[in-house]
Amino acid sequence: MAKKKHDFIVCVDSDGCAMDTMNIKHEKCFGPLAAEAFGITDVPRFIEIWNKVNLFSATRGTNRFKGLIYTLQQYGYEGDFSTLTQWVETSPELSNRALAQQIEKTPSKDLSTALAWSEAVNKSIKTLRGNDAPFPNARRSLEFVHQFADVAVVSSANNEAIVDEWNRHALMPNVDLVYGQEEGSKAYCLGLLKQYGYEGNKILMVGDSPGDLDAAKSAGTLFFPILFNHEDASWDELVLKALGKLVNGEFDEAYQADLVNCFNQNMAG
Repeated sequence: MAKKKHDFIVCVDSDGCAMDTMNIKHEKCFGPLAAEAFGITDVPRFIEIWNKVNLFSATRGTNRFKGLIYTLQQYGYEGDFSTLTQWVETSPELSNRALAQQIEKTPSKDLSTALAWSEAVNKSIKTLRGNDAPFPNARRSLEFVHQFADVAVVSSANNEAIVDEWNRHALMPNVDLVYGQEEGSKAYCLGLLKQYGYEGNKILMVGDSPGDLDAAKSAGTLFFPILFNHEDASWDELVLKALGKLVNGEFDEAYQADLVNCFNQNMAG
């Protein structure tokens, strides 16, 4: 984007927010492959815990390695994963690259198993291509939003996957910027937008996970939740209510508090 076209910008997460891809990735790839990699005996219970941790609780959308640790702990896994836990709790970067570097320094079975699992997940996700689709109301909502605000994708997915998915489903014509994992954390990317001249109260982060809310708070921007299991209704409220409040300067603290409260209640089930 050479320059901003509007005073406002709406930033949208991809998986689980605009794209209905989060559930299938966890249910078909992350959980089952973790159970296989770690030799889980009670697979149905492990998968149930995995989905609760990563999809249907306050830890929704957490980093994959954090989700792995949380699930192993709640499952009561008896194998030794102390080195992996220590790495997850102390590493400034939780990625395959960082994990591979750690294995070179301090080789351990649990680290190697986690890396092999993560690499297998990436390969497995590629086989899902064609099963992805945006939530039904997402495309029309983005088209409407783009008439009044600039639009950015701010996601922890890699740029190649974002552009591929969003192009195949005709979402990219309504996007001005793409900030994927290569650009840094979501909070960092939201902060970058201020360099284009957007004020904090004119930047809206639209997301489905607590991490999106935390990023908005950290960057000093606004937040609008896409509620899991209520995605289409959320997209409708975005265009029918929140967008008007945003462009008219009425997205006040009381409305933000109501949105966050609703988001937290939905997370709590």
